[in-house]
Amino acid sequence: MGGEDRLDETELVEQAKAGDLEAFGRLVVEHQRAAIRVAYVIAGSDAEDAAQEAFVKAFRALGRFRSGSPFRPWLLRIVANEARNHRRGATRRAGLALRLADAPPATGRSPEETVLAALTRDELVRAVSGLPERDRLTLAYRFFVGLSEAEMATAMSCRPGTVKSRLARALTRLRQALPDEPAAESSEASHG
Repeated sequence: MGGEDRLDETELVEQAKAGDLEAFGRLVVEHQRAAIRVAYVIAGSDAEDAAQEAFVKAFRALGRFRSGSPFRPWLLRIVANEARNHRRGATRRAGLALRLADAPPATGRSPEETVLAALTRDELVRAVSGLPERDRLTLAYRFFVGLSEAEMATAMSCRPGTVKSRLARALTRLRQALPDEPAAESSEASHG
């Protein structure tokens, strides 16, 4: 089934490159949620506008898209760049929140995913929004959009090893920004 989806996407991209607006519309529908999530991490409330403009830029840039390459990371790189442009042009607003409503569920495969699943939405929003942009984007690509490390490397224009180190640093900074509930309880218990 995954191969069929990939083939369909490859065909849609080729049709869109040939000027087929309906094919491009199907690509937009397929990747819209991921694009808005990535844009929101960077541009906050301007995410939908940034994503929409990124889709327009992506359509115009389709001639430069290398056939056979993964489309999603290429598109999300354009979205991230456009979101940065929006953020630079917009005034910062207090109380930015991430759109996590449809975030993929944590699989429990790693301690990081288990911690993310256990946090309340507000705790996570506060912790992530306080991180530097590169960390927010790295975490968004991995946990909110679900990109693989290879897809992240493409989207971030870096090597897979760089993705691993950026992800490790971002998770360390996120852990430092999170409330220390278990540690505080265990130290109180040992003193009591």
